[in-house]
Amino acid sequence: MFEELRGKRILITGASRGIGAAVARKLGECGAHVGVHFFSSEAPAREVAEAIRDAGGQAFLIQGDVSQSTKAAEVVDEAVAAMGGLDVLINNAGDMLGRVSLEAMDDEQYDKVMNLNVRSVVMASRAALPHFREQGAGNIIHTSSIAARNGGGAGAGLYASAKGFVSTLTRSMAKELAADNIRVNAVAPGTIATDFHQRHSNDAQLEAARGTIPQGRLGTAEDCVGAYVFLISDELSAYVTGQVIEVNGGQLMP
Repeated sequence: MFEELRGKRILITGASRGIGAAVARKLGECGAHVGVHFFSSEAPAREVAEAIRDAGGQAFLIQGDVSQSTKAAEVVDEAVAAMGGLDVLINNAGDMLGRVSLEAMDDEQYDKVMNLNVRSVVMASRAALPHFREQGAGNIIHTSSIAARNGGGAGAGLYASAKGFVSTLTRSMAKELAADNIRVNAVAPGTIATDFHQRHSNDAQLEAARGTIPQGRLGTAEDCVGAYVFLISDELSAYVTGQVIEVNGGQLMP
């Protein structure tokens, strides 16, 4: 089933840790060529790249601050140059950047959250379009969040709204780009036990979240991998576009 992924050229933004790293490692096992993007976490990114190579795939380290429009485009162009083209773009880079209430929010916080979670997705996708159109096909997968539907927890309103933007953008892009044979989908993880929640959630908040999950546990980064692999595979999902796949243990059943 995964043989079609061998040699497929895939750029993952924010691939040094968490879900992005787990997806990158699995793609290495499938023999893909993976652009491992990172901003400041170089050592973890190198570990991911080594894991990909050890598993039989090819890895290319790509550094850049995708919250800046020009840098996001440069990251895509660098990936294309390194891998000799691009088949799949996974817009995974994102973060809450702290829990901040509406009253405490200022312009700097607003810009930081929106630039990382929204601008990066828009600009990286735009930069990929000429490459996809030139080869006659493409595949874009965004990482959204359960917060896009439930508004997030305390102090996460701006992050949740940014992810809501990403989910809506997924649908509009899918409509706009279908004629170019470019599929656009998203994966929306629920409460996943990665360093994201180590930075932004305390034990009480995570335990409260656990109580809302029918499967009775927090998710892992590896729990999310299958949804990305499904959407990457043309064999499995060629007729799937404009969809947001919820991966949350039943925490949200839209």
